[in-house]
Amino acid sequence: MKVCTDSCLFGAWIAEKIERKEIDPKRILDIGTGTGLLSLMIAQKTSAKTDAIEIDENSFQQTKENFMESQWNQNLQVFHGDIKNWILPEKYDLIISNPPFYENDLRSSNQNKNKAKHHDTLTLKELILSIKINLTNDGNFGVLLPFHRIQFFTNLAIQNDFFISDELLVKQTPNHPFFRGILFFGKQKKSFTSKELIIKNNEGNYTEEFNYLLKDYYL
Repeated sequence: MKVCTDSCLFGAWIAEKIERKEIDPKRILDIGTGTGLLSLMIAQKTSAKTDAIEIDENSFQQTKENFMESQWNQNLQVFHGDIKNWILPEKYDLIISNPPFYENDLRSSNQNKNKAKHHDTLTLKELILSIKINLTNDGNFGVLLPFHRIQFFTNLAIQNDFFISDELLVKQTPNHPFFRGILFFGKQKKSFTSKELIIKNNEGNYTEEFNYLLKDYYL
């Protein structure tokens, strides 16, 4: 499975919150970890224990291998299963997810890709309920979504007694529309902050904001 730029942005944005002490999680859950990218990025910035869960067998095996080969492996653990049916040992004070979010879109002939990208295995409603079950009372969660799904998901979160505190809206270039949103929620109401990030400028170079977030991860 390819590593996407927007996933890297998501991981770096959450990791920066931890590095700046905006949040101080002790236990982290990565729902639908894929190949473990987000967990591995965040593990570089915290000593918190991170559990990841992945429903796809091949992705689970790849994550397991990636975790074992990582220098942060003592803080990383991956489970093979469906979060909807999984009873995890403890609740978490930070949950992250880059969920399968396509709905009624053209599908690939590759069923593993469909499972990863389309929400057959985990709808956004199911994701919210899973987060609600597994999050501590003072915990937070972050999600990466396509821009057109932001309002729908925010409404779902509000209906389940969550409050949005931060969002980062992402464009490919100054001339493109927003295509992704990174959202951060909690059970406690806080002041709301919205920012924008452009990945590349009109000359085709990565912007300063993008380079700043990814400086610790890109060679």
